[in-house]
Amino acid sequence: MNEQVSLAGVPETMLWTLHNRASEALRDDARLSDPEAVRIYQSIDYDFERSFGRPDGSHAERSRIFDAAVRPWMAAHPGGTVVELGCGLETQFHRCDDGKVRWICVDVPEAIEVRERFLSASDRCRHVARSALDPAWMDEVDSDAPVFVTAQGLLMYFEASQVCSLITTIMDRFDDVELMFDAIPRWFSRKTLRGMNKTRHYQTPPMPWGINRDEIVDTLRRWSPRIASVDFVDFDRFRGVMGFIFPKVFKLPMLARWAPSVVRVRSVGATK
Repeated sequence: MNEQVSLAGVPETMLWTLHNRASEALRDDARLSDPEAVRIYQSIDYDFERSFGRPDGSHAERSRIFDAAVRPWMAAHPGGTVVELGCGLETQFHRCDDGKVRWICVDVPEAIEVRERFLSASDRCRHVARSALDPAWMDEVDSDAPVFVTAQGLLMYFEASQVCSLITTIMDRFDDVELMFDAIPRWFSRKTLRGMNKTRHYQTPPMPWGINRDEIVDTLRRWSPRIASVDFVDFDRFRGVMGFIFPKVFKLPMLARWAPSVVRVRSVGATK
């Protein structure tokens, strides 16, 4: 019997991303192998297409990009700690586990409650039921060892002042830390604030923090002097029309500034 899941607001977006990741993984020509996402997807009694429409490859592509960054970092830092902020039903630990990494999944209590119905915590993959904005989650991390913090589909739901506080606190708290997150441009943020319907039955939550690509480096360096480098990873493997358009957009600065960004930040003390 499938599980019923009742979520609203930002926590409900975990079902949206699951819909796209699992649907991609179910394809014969899948670009993301994610058997745990498929298992969970098929275990939930929820009309995904009614809420989110036909699946697209956006969230699977984002997860692929984050995996491609985390795996070599783990190889270079055996037994290091990955902190996954706003984890929801993301199954990155299960895709990337090397048998050594220590993983900490952080999300609000209602999200962790749903997660634990399908994904059990373990000694190396712990669950912390706190908002990413609550610095108490940092007490669960060994600050003397290298840390990689990820925030997929999260920071845009906060105010700019909250994002600033979170990033500066992470940089100040950990000597050897990398942070990877995605960001939306200002025009898209404004669209969500006016009320953006994904389908007739689902309105996306407001996304207050939007920042154009050409503003990101200066903004982050202004926020924290402990940031040593800021790099971008382009979305380049979308399916369909977006797969044709996006690679060209990122080669044109005047257009790229209005595209979504994946950003990788290294602290002054980060080891490569």
